[in-house]
Amino acid sequence: MGIGRIGVWHPLLGRAPAQAVRRAAAELEALGYDALWYGEAPGTREAFTAGAILLAATERITVGTGIASIWARDATAMAAASAALGEAYPGRFALGVGVSHAPLVERRGHDYTRPVAAMSAYLDAMDRAAADLIAADPAPPRLLAALRPRMLELARDKADGAHPYFVPPEHTATAREILGTGRILAPEQAFVLERDPDRARRIARAHMEPYLRLPNYAGNLRHLGFGDDDLAGGGSDRLVDAIVAWGDVGAVAARVREHLDAGADHVALQPLPPDLGAGVAQLAELAPALGVGPRR
Repeated sequence: MGIGRIGVWHPLLGRAPAQAVRRAAAELEALGYDALWYGEAPGTREAFTAGAILLAATERITVGTGIASIWARDATAMAAASAALGEAYPGRFALGVGVSHAPLVERRGHDYTRPVAAMSAYLDAMDRAAADLIAADPAPPRLLAALRPRMLELARDKADGAHPYFVPPEHTATAREILGTGRILAPEQAFVLERDPDRARRIARAHMEPYLRLPNYAGNLRHLGFGDDDLAGGGSDRLVDAIVAWGDVGAVAARVREHLDAGADHVALQPLPPDLGAGVAQLAELAPALGVGPRR
């Protein structure tokens, strides 16, 4: 459905100054990556505004919300925004939708109880709203930020697939079993090109520590067999190595192949240098090992 095989997930694509975002998007497109993903959280641009900036700055690459929160807009607005970008940029927009996390939702003044039921009702409302909209052709794929089985089942039954975040290849294998065939599976994979174990894990822990405080991610990791000791202090070595790929380009490329072999259709790579330019440089170094190259 247009998202290709290897993409890039970077929080600064939805947060950095627009000039820097445009430059990075054009560079990543020129390198040959298939898709750009970005999040929606406090301090970021509104998800569809961010997508419009990226789409306008590029010519062929797919742009995906990773994710747009259902609590940030009602279902009618979500459906209208997705249809508008899909119609304006045919085949280049992907809609990632998620329930976000309780602390962030409560900051918005909403009740986070029963998130699976809330998502199911929201998707039904989106479908009803779509009947009154100018349809995009092709329709943007709708992917859910699904981690646990019930949300993955919803991604199978009421969406085009799943866009899991902060997961190891073992989760990808489980997700594929639940989704079955015919549904997109596009996990995110964080990485750092650093061969020194101590330095690499220090960078990884700085990235992981905020996520480990969020119940959705912590609960999913426990479901995968990690214990409280693994989740403490930014993550045990075992957990760090499972969530963040580190080493040379060969080691990172091998992790991508693990996801693909486990059933992923697409892997969205997140470089961990906090600077957008440094992240693009690591993605440029990594591209040949992934078979990514300029399009002719």
